[in-house]
Amino acid sequence: MREIKAEKITEVVRKLCINANCYLPEDVKKRIEDMHDAETWPQAREILERIMENYQLAAEGDRPICQDTGLACVFLKIGQEVHIEGDLTAAINEGVRQGYIDGYLRKSVVRDPIDRVNTGDNTPAMIYYDIVPGDKVEITVAPKGAGSENMSQIKMLKPSDGVEGLKEFVLWAVENAGPNPCPPIVVGVGVGGTFDKAAFLAKKALTRDLDVPNPDPAWAALEKELLEKINALGIGPQGLGGKTTALSVNIEQFPTHIAALPVAVNINCHVARHEKEVI
Repeated sequence: MREIKAEKITEVVRKLCINANCYLPEDVKKRIEDMHDAETWPQAREILERIMENYQLAAEGDRPICQDTGLACVFLKIGQEVHIEGDLTAAINEGVRQGYIDGYLRKSVVRDPIDRVNTGDNTPAMIYYDIVPGDKVEITVAPKGAGSENMSQIKMLKPSDGVEGLKEFVLWAVENAGPNPCPPIVVGVGVGGTFDKAAFLAKKALTRDLDVPNPDPAWAALEKELLEKINALGIGPQGLGGKTTALSVNIEQFPTHIAALPVAVNINCHVARHEKEVI
């Protein structure tokens, strides 16, 4: 049994919170640059150039890419041969607290959805645990801004709606969102499981690198088809037209009940932040 001290978890989460907010992942930068080169609408090209300039300046100055530094969504894959010495949840929240204070990141968490009093340190984090074989701990921090999060949709389709119903719902969700989530966007889609599982899958899909398709060829083909259909909507960067509405469609699927077809859509803006480290 491998021992990992809770303080190590805090140290890593602190670093990931800062880095995720200041440095856009290489796969996202590459996709934005490729879409810029393929874009034919002059206004869309100019907006993409401003986006590229923004993430370059953020990295050079160690500054946040966006003023909304988001809820800290923390995904953990914990090896079943690992023992955490200390309170794991407290360690994660301490890492978020330190990262958002030390990194001068905006604190956006309120203690209660109704009284709206800010917690002052961006805690608690949204934490998702997964127990896996092995003796490692993989930590992914994905700050999630509200502008894109508010565009989330979920629907309990009927099995008879099938893949066409799924496609229609995803396209509707993106068209309904319009310019609100700051396109070009990344579209996370969760299919199957239960009501809550589908939503989790859609959120998890946003942490997958954009150059990594779904491992199942049929679902990978659907990702490609949906991306083409979304970009044909003409919403474009910042909603001002063009063929670059989405950078990627990432789908995660899971078995479900014979009478159910849950589908969730979780949208990310072009600041598709996610940073990972394995301990």
